[in-house]
Amino acid sequence: MTVQTAPAAEATALPAVHRGGRATALGLAGTAVVLMTMAALPYVVESGVTAQLVKLCYLVALASMWNLLAGYAGMMSMGQQAYIGLGAYLLFIVNDHGVNVYAGTLVVSAVVALLAWPVSYLAFRLRGGYFAVGTWVIAEVVRLVVVRFDSLGAASGRTLSDVTADPVLRRAFTYWLALAVMATAVLGAYAVLRSRLGLSLQAIRDDDTAAGSLGVNVTRGKRIIYITAAAGCAAAGAVICVNSLGVASPTQIFGVQYSALMVFMVIIGGIGTIEGPFVGAIAYFLLDKYFAQSGVWYLIVVGAAAIVVSLYLPRGLWGTLAHRTGFAVFPVRHTVRL
Repeated sequence: MTVQTAPAAEATALPAVHRGGRATALGLAGTAVVLMTMAALPYVVESGVTAQLVKLCYLVALASMWNLLAGYAGMMSMGQQAYIGLGAYLLFIVNDHGVNVYAGTLVVSAVVALLAWPVSYLAFRLRGGYFAVGTWVIAEVVRLVVVRFDSLGAASGRTLSDVTADPVLRRAFTYWLALAVMATAVLGAYAVLRSRLGLSLQAIRDDDTAAGSLGVNVTRGKRIIYITAAAGCAAAGAVICVNSLGVASPTQIFGVQYSALMVFMVIIGGIGTIEGPFVGAIAYFLLDKYFAQSGVWYLIVVGAAAIVVSLYLPRGLWGTLAHRTGFAVFPVRHTVRL
């Protein structure tokens, strides 16, 4: 007589954390196709088209950096123009020392990141609205320091000493630089938010006290994002400088209007989403293109757009779409599946 053993009990499946899967692969593949297509534009379109797209690229980069600060780390900074201006003016310095402006953008970003590190110790002593006002004050102090150097043009500004002479090549190189800065800003933000730090940031944004009690290093996470955003804004400032062949005036490049633009683009597109700043930047780009010459009507249209979106689409254009459909080009949400 043979003894038959009962089949082993089927193992119970444990829940697994899912972070996009096929959607992530499709999103990255689509992004690669778009970037390659955009990179080829100087060969197939007029230089005037790429010159327009330079502005869109640095707007997307700026909006993505502010979204990292406010949308994911909960830091409502109104002083990112400090790093935009530093990026532009430091480009003068590295250019005067023989570094071309395109490679100099990378150098400038690294230097500004180092400068932002000690500044963060001062800024982080403030919270909430005080932090927003404090960062704006820091930006004004930076501007006042910069204008005291005659070699940097003092209060009147100056131009770059060495830029590609051929205007066609200059526009193409500037466009590729802007495209690279935009791609690095968006994909870099995506990489951060897909990491463990990204989870910490969202916990910090929701309640930094509770996050700290659960073991999250709140100050470290905020400082990493603050320094990262400073480097990204500096790169965008360098692009602005190259695109205009110099800074018209410190008042312009250190102007608080850049922070206002970043807030506008992120709110319109959707704060707390990777895609939102891109959508918001496109919306502002189109408004600026078609209404900038309309005088006071331009401000009325921009203000009306902000009011309408804030009242009826508080999640922003992309945020509302993503909330209703669950669609995301860059999925960063974590879901539990059995």
